Amino acid sequence: MNESPIVLACEDVTLGYEHKPLLEHLTLTVRAGDYLCIVGENGSGKSTLIDLVCRFYDADNGGVALFGHDVKQYSFAQLRRLVGVVPQQAVLFTGTIRDNMQWAAPGASDEEIWQALEIAQAAEFVRGKPGMLDAPVETAGRNFSGGQRQRLTIARALVPKPKILILDEPTAGLDPQGRDDILDQIAYLHKQSDMTVILVSHSMEDIARYADRIIVMNKGSVMYN
Repeated sequence: MNESPIVLACEDVTLGYEHKPLLEHLTLTVRAGDYLCIVGENGSGKSTLIDLVCRFYDADNGGVALFGHDVKQYSFAQLRRLVGVVPQQAVLFTGTIRDNMQWAAPGASDEEIWQALEIAQAAEFVRGKPGMLDAPVETAGRNFSGGQRQRLTIARALVPKPKILILDEPTAGLDPQGRDDILDQIAYLHKQSDMTVILVSHSMEDIARYADRIIVMNKGSVMYN
């Protein structure tokens, strides 16, 4: 049986900051359709790895490739369409809910936006807002609760239907039921599509049941794969 193609490859990647190593000789491959969970304590390099994929930083040494091409060959607009990212800190942009949902997919229809909001468990409170999709979003989303901001951030990442969805501690601000509801929805979406999911967490207990594969990071390296 043929293996799925590799969609993300990190080859002997090293990255440091102010003489402090953040990643050391990290090698990792992710195949299309994987549900990969990355686990590790704070400071283990999990978020730094995600930052490299999104090109918030470039590696000092080694290579990072997406779909067989060096990540540096992609424009940031291309990366936003290919890779949906839910960061640890939920950030909304000033404007409207619709503006936020169309950030990486300017042509997204209302139907596509509502689908993403449903998966992120955000549709109900958005329907309760005057103007719904046209409801205003204040600076940093301060007119929404922390849980609402997190749900909207997840929905925004889903709207473009990315090839790779990266979730960096995506449910940290949610109660256990809200966490399970969203992760169950994403697991269902993963099974119904060819989307690759990379879920980052500090706790294996919270995410192990969703994973096809788990890697453990420590001090910038993969310790268990």
